[in-house]
Amino acid sequence: MSNGLAFIITHENKLTLPLFVSFSISFIPRGVVFVCNRISMGFYSGAILPAGCPLAAAPPRLSPAGALRFLDRPSGRLGGGAFAPPPVSYTRRCRTAIAMAGDKRSEGEISGDSPLLLNSDDVEKQVIVLARKMEERCFAGTPYIPVYVMLPLDVINDHGKLANPEILIEQLRALKSIKVDGVMVDCWWGIVEDSAPRVYNWDGYRHLFQIVRQLKLKLQVVMSFHECGGNVGDDVWIPLPHWVIEIGNSNPDIYFTDREGRRNTECLSLGIDRKRVLRGRTAVEYLCTSESLLEGFMFYNLDHTYGPNDRLLEVYFDYMRSFRVEFDEFFEDGTISEIQIGLGPCGELRYPSYPAKHGWKYPGIGEFQCYDAYLLQSLEEAAKARGHPFLGKVPKNSGSYNSQPHETGFFRDGGDYDNSYGRFFLGWYSKVLIDHGDLVLSLAKLAFEGSCIAAKISGVHWWYKTASHAAELTAGFYNPCNRDGYAPIASMLKKHGATLNFTCVELRTLDQHVDFPEAMADPEGLVWQVLNAAWDVSVPMASENALPCYDRVDYNKILDNAKPLSDPDGRHLSTFTYLRLNPVLMNTHNFKEFGRFVQRMHGEWVPIAG
Repeated sequence: MSNGLAFIITHENKLTLPLFVSFSISFIPRGVVFVCNRISMGFYSGAILPAGCPLAAAPPRLSPAGALRFLDRPSGRLGGGAFAPPPVSYTRRCRTAIAMAGDKRSEGEISGDSPLLLNSDDVEKQVIVLARKMEERCFAGTPYIPVYVMLPLDVINDHGKLANPEILIEQLRALKSIKVDGVMVDCWWGIVEDSAPRVYNWDGYRHLFQIVRQLKLKLQVVMSFHECGGNVGDDVWIPLPHWVIEIGNSNPDIYFTDREGRRNTECLSLGIDRKRVLRGRTAVEYLCTSESLLEGFMFYNLDHTYGPNDRLLEVYFDYMRSFRVEFDEFFEDGTISEIQIGLGPCGELRYPSYPAKHGWKYPGIGEFQCYDAYLLQSLEEAAKARGHPFLGKVPKNSGSYNSQPHETGFFRDGGDYDNSYGRFFLGWYSKVLIDHGDLVLSLAKLAFEGSCIAAKISGVHWWYKTASHAAELTAGFYNPCNRDGYAPIASMLKKHGATLNFTCVELRTLDQHVDFPEAMADPEGLVWQVLNAAWDVSVPMASENALPCYDRVDYNKILDNAKPLSDPDGRHLSTFTYLRLNPVLMNTHNFKEFGRFVQRMHGEWVPIAG
């Protein structure tokens, strides 16, 4: 039956006004009250307390609240017309509670052995058991979303050879047995072109691709122009090519630089895109001598439209073009289904604003990364072009890596981020990032003509519930509360027919508020904003999980984001890529759960208790 529920939202021991929602659920008896720490985007989760149990027995950080009554409200919408989706499964990490209002046993609605009657000293364990019995959304007959699995970062070793091929083959066969569509692999610049410029070693990748093709799997290939190591989930070390590092030793301004002058060797600064600093080549220029290369291709991002004998691309283009020629047969037979273009740290379109190796810890706001000589020169030139040279300086009051927004003059409410100077600086900072993506994708489109290309955008969800969105601003996403910073990125991708690949689709806002209440994070709100930014301009949207996940709780969240129930146009993700193939995933129980998730992503029917 459909029942209305009255909610009191509690956060940090403060009560707020009730929020009324309704949804269809068959087995929770009348009189149940949901008391949550926070609700965001209509998604909620919690734990269950026994009838008559004092709220003081609830998990930590829950404010006591009185019982609320049921309301007869049949609509399925929140105030303002927002759709309230079905309840999601509950997680061990969530410290919320659902309190039953009054003892209904005398009315015969709850039996003495009802699963709703939990022992207060064992709430956490029994919540998990109950969560798996809760009504799940059925995805049978929904659109088919291909599922890929990322291969280990070191599947190709330092010598350019395939590592442990026998073990990998068995793992790939197992993935094939549960109908996984394909795998994703990083093609590391630091491995393939390590010895010398334009000397490429594709041997290990050819061996891998042949195995994947024999097993009738597909390939998503990442052009990884960044260093591996030092980030979350990095368990190997793959530096940039040796010859690039030698150049950096004599000219460290080729790297991103913070206010203290610390260089980040993870990837090359956006400031050298058009500078001849890589042994006579730029990062993104190439000497075109053929009119045919430019047929149907006009590039407007630089100062003029380019023609024959003008420079378009060098280092990145040479690499991408070499790959396309080397693996032509895999493109022609459809084994390679997509090329993801690395555009920055971790392969993402962003600045390296939160590097752990420089002391950043979650949920610090990060720092602006534009203190290398080339980006400082770009900022000064932009200010002069604006007619106000005094604007050409980086903010001095923006805090440090682990600052919080309210501690800084720039990011605090009413801070400099929203005055004329702040708007100029942030506009320049984000434009340089988007222009870089525009330039590299233009050339990727030329190198991989006719193939699907994609770009990855990171999910910087902390401080999303503040006015300035400080962590996003330092990463290059100009997305304060009064501006949509992802629409320009989506429009740029639209121009190149590129897919937007976004992270953190498995994260819940409630969990973030419990584990890091000071972070004011909202991953669900961010995901929804980016989904709509892409879909509003008909850009295909793909995604991946930000952190490892192995249980049904996280998979259900991914499914809800992949196929939104409330979208009137039935829009959905184009693909999903799972992070990552490892021994934990291959555990019997975990692998069974993952197989069930794949079936549901494919729109197949699965038993609820499967």
